[in-house]
Amino acid sequence: MTSDALIAALMEIERHVGGVGWDQPARLFALVPTADLVAAEPQLAEHLTGGLEPQPGHLSAIEQDGFAGGADLGEALARIAWPDTVAGVALSLERFFLPGAADAGLGEGAAASEQVRSNPERQEIRVVVGATRAGDSYGVARIRSHPDELLSSTDLVPGLAAALARTLD
Repeated sequence: MTSDALIAALMEIERHVGGVGWDQPARLFALVPTADLVAAEPQLAEHLTGGLEPQPGHLSAIEQDGFAGGADLGEALARIAWPDTVAGVALSLERFFLPGAADAGLGEGAAASEQVRSNPERQEIRVVVGATRAGDSYGVARIRSHPDELLSSTDLVPGLAAALARTLD
């Protein structure tokens, strides 16, 4: 069972990132227990919890400003290691995809990326995927052409969730 705290954190990140709009680079977030964050930084209590006691297990997202996913996101993630104070990690990124059978005959690598990008049937998706030290992973996604619909699943982007989980080892 996926933690409600992880799902809530990912939905909060998606709202935050979505509030800035589309066409953004990949954004990385450390997920830390809100109670630990408030204990370490009491001045954040009002902002994080409205002055109330933090909910047990609640996670707060802290954006990692220096993250540069670049062309090889897997390589960038492979260089990351988190301290024990980080309970989880989340990543927001946008990608193009082709619906249905429109991807038949695509090349590989950079050629395939360019074919997708230039295809008039392409769709744009924003995914926010997270993983925790407890072994939970989850993802939420929004398709640009359907802004009122939020997709979600434990296996939305399993390869990305696995890469994020490896940063916590």
